[in-house]
Amino acid sequence: MPRGARLDAPGTLHHVMVRGIEGNQIVTDDDDRHLFVSRLSIAAAATGTKIYAWALMTNHAHLLLKSGEAGLSIFMRKFLTSYAVLYNRRHF
Repeated sequence: MPRGARLDAPGTLHHVMVRGIEGNQIVTDDDDRHLFVSRLSIAAAATGTKIYAWALMTNHAHLLLKSGEAGLSIFMRKFLTSYAVLYNRRHF
C-alpha cells in the first residue's frame, strides 16, 4: 500500500531521504560530494527552501528542510534533476 500524500504547505518542516536506485551509490568521490552540496544550495536559494541539516553517505542522503513558497516538490525536482544530469554526464 503506498504512503499517503505528504503535507506540503510553505514553512513545513520535512525530513527527506534520497536513495540510490537499488542501493547504488549517489556519490563516488569528493567532486560528486561538492556537486551534490552545490546543487542543493542552488535549488534552495531558487525556491526559498531553508536547509537546517543534511547528511550525505555514499548511497543515500538525509535532509532536514523547511519548504519555501515554491513547495517541496519543486525544490526536489530542481535539485535532483540537476544533480542527476551532471552526475550522469561525469560517470556514463
